Amino acid sequence: MTENLVLKTAPVLEPILLSELKLHLRKDSETFDGNLTLTQSLAYGSKAIANNYTTHVGTGVDVLGKQAEVLLHCGTNAATGTNDTRIEESDQLATGYTAWTGGAFTQVTTANDNADYKLPYTGAKQYIRTASKVLLAACEFGTSILVNAATTAEDSALERLRIGARREAEQRTWRALLTQTWYYYLSEFPPDKDFIEIPLGNLQSVTSIKYKDSDGTETTMTVTTDYLVETNGDGYGRIVLPYGESWPTDVLHPSNPITIEFVCGWTTAASIPEDIVTAILFIAEKRYYHGDREEALNRAIDSLLFIHRLWKF
Repeated sequence: MTENLVLKTAPVLEPILLSELKLHLRKDSETFDGNLTLTQSLAYGSKAIANNYTTHVGTGVDVLGKQAEVLLHCGTNAATGTNDTRIEESDQLATGYTAWTGGAFTQVTTANDNADYKLPYTGAKQYIRTASKVLLAACEFGTSILVNAATTAEDSALERLRIGARREAEQRTWRALLTQTWYYYLSEFPPDKDFIEIPLGNLQSVTSIKYKDSDGTETTMTVTTDYLVETNGDGYGRIVLPYGESWPTDVLHPSNPITIEFVCGWTTAASIPEDIVTAILFIAEKRYYHGDREEALNRAIDSLLFIHRLWKF
């Protein structure tokens, strides 16, 4: 049985931030003030009672690949007033926002008003904003988002470097590190197995399984009826036949007759094991400096990645 993997959608996130790579390489990045951008999300002022998270909503800010902190600036709450503010995230600037897990500020009451609060954002979406609920009485507050977006003349080169370092780590471990979509082409269904193992690890979902007969007519198989999906954590996922079922027996097309489209990888950079992240930094260092440390760095990289390697594929 011959196999072929083709990338459909590359990850939109990287395991390391550009700022983290610069810190590791000891690359100075402009001035402290020049590296930071402070953007108002929700204008400061007195906010009326609103028992929802749709009335007092801030403007979205692009934070993809950057370090970001959300600031809550609180004035005086009227007697008994409470302010519940949360961070929301989306892949689009204007729509699609949902509450980010871990992004709820401590409720502000008359006991802890007239203060500033902050929360770092470590999620995986491109845009964030704030949304607030006000109960019992009006409250004075506003929000802003602080982004660390240091730039140097080498930024474009360093950006390519961190992508290349991630790809090398993927090649060494035979893994897909962050969410990406692949086509997996097979020449036949396994003649002696009731399952198909899916490469690259961390299977999130199987989008579709399609096969073409000798005439080129394509059939889409039905999940739960024709096959089951086992995600199996950070190991190999599997497509499994339901009890009593068998693989299709059609005479298959001679060229890539079976196409499995699947999504795999860890969903956030924070979920990637620290060994892999450290190895990626070392790979970037090796590629950047091309110095006498290359041999030592390769040994360290191999040691860090060894236990995370998927061995079969």
